[in-house]
Amino acid sequence: MQIALPLLATRLTASPAAIATVGVALTLPWLLFALPVGALADRHDRRWLMLAANAARAAVVGLIALLTVADAMTLTVLYAAAFALGLVETVADTASQSILPTIVPSGRLEPANARLFGSQTVANEFIGPPLAGLLAGVAIALALGASAGLYLAAVPLLWFMRGAFRPATTGQSSLRRDITSGLRVLLRHRLLRTLALFFLVTNIGWGAWRAIIVLFAVAPGPLGLSTGAYGLLLTAMGVGGVLGTLVAAQVQRAIGSRWAIAADILGTATMLGMPALTTNLWLIGGAVILGGAGSTMWSVVSTSIRQQAVPDELLGRVGSAFRLLGLSGLTFGAAGAGIVAELAGLRAVFASAAMLSLLLLIPFFPVVTGAAIADSRQRDARDG
Repeated sequence: MQIALPLLATRLTASPAAIATVGVALTLPWLLFALPVGALADRHDRRWLMLAANAARAAVVGLIALLTVADAMTLTVLYAAAFALGLVETVADTASQSILPTIVPSGRLEPANARLFGSQTVANEFIGPPLAGLLAGVAIALALGASAGLYLAAVPLLWFMRGAFRPATTGQSSLRRDITSGLRVLLRHRLLRTLALFFLVTNIGWGAWRAIIVLFAVAPGPLGLSTGAYGLLLTAMGVGGVLGTLVAAQVQRAIGSRWAIAADILGTATMLGMPALTTNLWLIGGAVILGGAGSTMWSVVSTSIRQQAVPDELLGRVGSAFRLLGLSGLTFGAAGAGIVAELAGLRAVFASAAMLSLLLLIPFFPVVTGAAIADSRQRDARDG
């Protein structure tokens, strides 16, 4: 779906800003709804929220496919559908990350997160992109229809998952007060607050890269790839993600969680900046693998720290506040990419994103220390 929507946009317009707006529409719901969705995830059964979200995804993507077949798709409809998909993704992702600590003991969160992110990486980036490229080479509607069917297939899998997935509550509270309490915990925790800043800045670069890479890679762009080859290029990110999953535990044991975060900063900057330097497909593909590996290790480390530092009844709210600050970067990055590409060209987008990521090394050294990470993982320090 994430490959098919930008490809569909290129069939409707040649404007970089208009194509980048698809990325804005997909990520804008995180900016608007992440906080109330997090509060809802701390009030309701998280499995049922995931069930409803996947059913809604199937319906929306199926509608896009039908409109494409009928040659009735417009940019306005595409933006509206992308926004709807972004909204239900906010629900599904917040609920899924909040569920995990109710299933897995605290001491096993890192390997559990590695398996969860590894499974998502294989599906989202290793299988999805080449499948989308192959299907879109036949018809965009075919790629969209396959996405709708796969979202629908998730519903019975979630239906038969057994357990208690509604968090314990300490009394009735207003939605506004719930939201405020989640924000307060995040903003008062120095390490979590800094990691959220890292998430924001990194995702500005990722959002810019994702919004504009289709114009750089697919013919008549500088790389001159077919849609199928473009899907394979993005699969390199999945290869990196799988490698990152396999070595995440070993890397953390060898260099520690702190330096795993630093490795992600450097890997991300390399991936984002490589298209500004060369059109060599092997170098760009290698940088994408590096970026994918670093991204997975970041996800495992940062999510595990947050899950161990925050009580279960606050996980949805703190997690959504964390992701609000972070994933809003995708919106800002996609919007900025369209503007910069129109004014200065595609390569300026990639160079700017890489330099922005490297600036994260400035707060990294004084704040993200081994002692700060160890303190955050102590249950006795949670209330502080």
